[in-house]
Amino acid sequence: MKIIIGCDHGGYELKEKILPRLKALNHEIEDIGTHSTESVDYPTYAVQVARAVADGRAERGILVCGSGIGMCIAANRTPGVRAVQISEPFAARMSRRHNDSNILCLGGRFLGLDMAMEILETWLNEPFEGGRHQKRVQMIEASSHPQGGETT
Repeated sequence: MKIIIGCDHGGYELKEKILPRLKALNHEIEDIGTHSTESVDYPTYAVQVARAVADGRAERGILVCGSGIGMCIAANRTPGVRAVQISEPFAARMSRRHNDSNILCLGGRFLGLDMAMEILETWLNEPFEGGRHQKRVQMIEASSHPQGGETT
């Protein structure tokens, strides 16, 4: 799976620790930075990852900032993105099963490495259930376009 990953200074250390795991799981990774702990603006990275996922240049995205919250808010402004800020594995599982989440947002200052890895692997491996959830995802997508409206 092609995964695009980005972070700000608050997520840099965690991003650097999860990159080897993603590579070991044989995912194709595009790391857009940041590449240090020097202060940067998180929306720059959130928008780049969100656009790549929405445009189909990557199947999924991962964003890491201090809390995961700012990245999640910024990413979800892009139509086609279903970003989730996750702090435990059950939410990661359900976000994939029921919401077909396509961007995972993690808090580098909130999560220990073991928990972050468990969330990451759960989120990567959990399939979307489809079925009744497909209609709901389509409704979300329809509401994020200028015309809005319902889907059938």
